[in-house]
Amino acid sequence: MLSKKQARAFFLGGTLVTFLIFIGLTVYSLSKSQDQAHSENITEQVVRGKMLWESNNCMGCHTILGEGAYYAPELTKVVERRGEGYVKSVLMSPVPWAPHGRKMVAYGFSEDEAKDLIAFFKWIGNIDLNGFDRVVSPLAKEK
Repeated sequence: MLSKKQARAFFLGGTLVTFLIFIGLTVYSLSKSQDQAHSENITEQVVRGKMLWESNNCMGCHTILGEGAYYAPELTKVVERRGEGYVKSVLMSPVPWAPHGRKMVAYGFSEDEAKDLIAFFKWIGNIDLNGFDRVVSPLAKEK
């Protein structure tokens, strides 16, 4: 049995060690060597694609990096799965597109807007996902 003084020292020592480990892991995870997003590859085209993604509320139906709604397929690796031409034709379609009973709004993006979104999808697809791409939504696996 610990005395009151020993218990206090044990608690304070444990708290200090845990706090130092937490700070160390935080510094390590925020270090440049741990950047898995390859932020140096963000171009103006990628930024415009991200702005289109947000302004059209694509996340209201789709997920990207596991975040968003689950109505439509996960788009993290969509260019790798479907190909650039397929993605571009869906984005530029003048009529609503309805695969598997799920209807996508016909945004009718211009060719430049479609290229911007594809650049965004390519950048997202090149992020090191630590195995996430093996456990995406079943909707993403549909071909």
